[in-house]
Amino acid sequence: MTTSYRTIEVHRHPDGFATLVLNRPEQRNTLSNELRGEMVAAVAALEADPGVRVLILTGAGRAFSAGMDLDEWRTSDKLAAGAYENDPVQALGSFSGPVIGAINGMAVTGGVEVALACDLLVASTEARFADTHAHVGLLPGWGGSVRMVRRIGLARAKELALTGRFLGAEEALAWGFVNHVVPPEQLMTKAESIARQMAAAVPETLVAYKRVLDEGAALPFAQALALERQASLENNARVSGETIDAHVAAMVTRRKKDAPR
Repeated sequence: MTTSYRTIEVHRHPDGFATLVLNRPEQRNTLSNELRGEMVAAVAALEADPGVRVLILTGAGRAFSAGMDLDEWRTSDKLAAGAYENDPVQALGSFSGPVIGAINGMAVTGGVEVALACDLLVASTEARFADTHAHVGLLPGWGGSVRMVRRIGLARAKELALTGRFLGAEEALAWGFVNHVVPPEQLMTKAESIARQMAAAVPETLVAYKRVLDEGAALPFAQALALERQASLENNARVSGETIDAHVAAMVTRRKKDAPR
């Protein structure tokens, strides 16, 4: 099933995931007001669809996203060209399942902030990341500084943010900025493989476990342990032995089916 938009594409897959494509390749998928509005609406629709448990985000053409649309910045009378309206990072955060970024090319400034809002990143060997906020006189407002520090540590975040240099795919992998690096022709295959594995989890537990990981990561160690224990008590009290047996049987069958022959 495919839903039509002007600046993005959304493809729903029968295996329980959807792919959202930033689709302004001639403009390097810059984040125009229209694109951000369509992205917000699309993510809300996907969150409301029980058949979509995992989301893949990628870009059309050679770029993932070059950030904000500077043509709009020059002509808009809105604060920061409306950057705080139709917030794409907030939209991604409203999707309760995992979000996989499939980074097909350059991700610059606001594009880096959107990439960092994904739960994990699969990068093409042609992917490059640059945070140029400081070099154009701006500060990030979509959480980029916070997420970058948590992703790669303070010292490396300062290097990227203050030099504005490009971080290549292999270096991004070594730094823990991305999870996987693959040739361009394998990018979507790898992202979809991960999405299928995640979508095969028990739907409500997939969401609950992601929430425990996210909330626990923001807490001191002892509080994170307490959070996990409380979530475990609430969840596991509802699960019978018969239910576990059924889930195990389904998992074993699925893995036998997917095993290399």
